Amino acid sequence: MAHVPISILDLAQVREGGSPSESFQASVALAQLAEASGYRRVWYAEHHNMSTIASSATSVLIAHVATQTETIRLGAGGVMLPNHSPLVIAEQFGTLETLYPGRIDLGLGRAPGSDQNTMRALRRDHSAADTFPRDVQELQGFLTGNSRIIGVNAIPGKGTNVPLYILGSSLFGAKLAAALGLPYSFASHFAPNALEDAVATYRREFQPSDQLAAPHVIAGVNVIAADSSEQAQAEFRAGQRLRVRQLVGGGRAMSEDEADAILDSPSGQQIQQMSKYSAVGTAGEVDEYFDWFIEHADADELIVASNGLTVETILRSFELLAKARMPAHNRVET
Repeated sequence: MAHVPISILDLAQVREGGSPSESFQASVALAQLAEASGYRRVWYAEHHNMSTIASSATSVLIAHVATQTETIRLGAGGVMLPNHSPLVIAEQFGTLETLYPGRIDLGLGRAPGSDQNTMRALRRDHSAADTFPRDVQELQGFLTGNSRIIGVNAIPGKGTNVPLYILGSSLFGAKLAAALGLPYSFASHFAPNALEDAVATYRREFQPSDQLAAPHVIAGVNVIAADSSEQAQAEFRAGQRLRVRQLVGGGRAMSEDEADAILDSPSGQQIQQMSKYSAVGTAGEVDEYFDWFIEHADADELIVASNGLTVETILRSFELLAKARMPAHNRVET
């Protein structure tokens, strides 16, 4: 069995008939389970104008969860940096690190995390992604205390050295992470196609830095674990039907037969491809899949997402995964 650290990407789902408040309660429950079970970290991603995702104010959600946990690392997976000034993000995450020392991560992406209209509402310039490499370095300067802007410091933030991670699903992020000597997290849980090429490029071109001496790859993978294979497969299929309703049906009501017909069509194949890397089954079956995926992805760490339709499904998936893969001495009995 290959032992690598396992972390969680909390999708902060707002479920059908549910509310953001209930989503935040679920996030706290998941982080507490992760802390007790030996997971390394929990991350939240910045999205905007999405009725099914509640993690738009990522730093605020991190602070909320941090008040109700004690040791688990928490972070952004990630902040979409072109939506913000590097100084503001340095101040936010510098504040978090000051309040919860040694527990805060900052993953950075360059996508908008939204649609074109929402980009305008964010006051994001259409060319903002072009300055992403420079903005990462500017942010890094604020956090390390080596500001690139004379006379401007992040307070709090200066000298907190919040660790940075580059997120991506293409060779661009791999090359940037390698050039800056930063850890690289690949979004293979929903954009699997360039995984192998991106990881190989990152490892080949990596340059050591003050933050990181050797490459560190985090690969995303989905999980639905249940007490039987049949139950896991049924829950996984239900999650795919929900994705069809969201991406193809615009959220409208849709029968299972209609959703299945779309899934089996050419357009549905694209949706199924998004979840190419998914561990579905019993704890033992998920464990075997993870052994394969770690080698396939050449990963130093996994970050795991679950599209379960209920909080109970998600918590059970991560509970079973922990029992299968976490050394007993890392778990806290509850």
